[in-house]
Amino acid sequence: MKGIILAGGHGTRLRPLTLVTSKQLLPIYDQPMIFYPLQTLLKAGIKEVLVIVAPDHARDFLKLLSSGQELGCKFSYEVQDEPNGLAQAFVIGKNFIGHDNVTLILGDNIFEDDFAQAIQSFKQGGRVFVKKVPDPARFGVAEFDQDGKVISIEEKPKQPKSDYAVTGLYIYDNTVVEKVKNLKLSDRGELEITDLNNVYLKEGSLDVAVVKGKWLDTGTFESLFEAITFVRDQRLNEQNKK
Repeated sequence: MKGIILAGGHGTRLRPLTLVTSKQLLPIYDQPMIFYPLQTLLKAGIKEVLVIVAPDHARDFLKLLSSGQELGCKFSYEVQDEPNGLAQAFVIGKNFIGHDNVTLILGDNIFEDDFAQAIQSFKQGGRVFVKKVPDPARFGVAEFDQDGKVISIEEKPKQPKSDYAVTGLYIYDNTVVEKVKNLKLSDRGELEITDLNNVYLKEGSLDVAVVKGKWLDTGTFESLFEAITFVRDQRLNEQNKK
């Protein structure tokens, strides 16, 4: 299993902070934001990680993360010239993925859950993770039937069919590269991760699991503040237990 962290984009919702640095390099209490999704991959035993970055900040990521040797892993880097959809990560990372399965995590997503078992047990198809949220229209939204089986996933719907958002952690088998090649650009001109998930869903090979712990998509000032507060409280609780 290989891992990809998508850390490109312009971070426009966090300006002026992101006028001088990448969103994924902003501090979340005592660590840069990207350390949190990285730790999710490392805890699952993933040793080869591709970091996809925006061209303006590629040097900053290299300075921060280096080769990965100190963390017991190996980093590769690719530049995303323009953010044209999350599924573009598999076009950019095609050579890195090679013949392996791959876990993609967004560089601005922080999870409380440990996904080691979910990643290590993966064999084929696709596996995504959903979380009940108060504002599902911001995300891809999963629709369930009466038996709790996912029957559709819709990207940023005006009228969501459930409160369950698809989070920024995705596991796919090696067919993902070919599937993305066959995707059509959306009305936004992007390769949508929701369209990719629906391809697996139509095949009957998409597994959907519910995130139990905290999930933070730190793309807004409110969620950024919430993430800092959450991590700070965690650190203080750990210190008090010692």
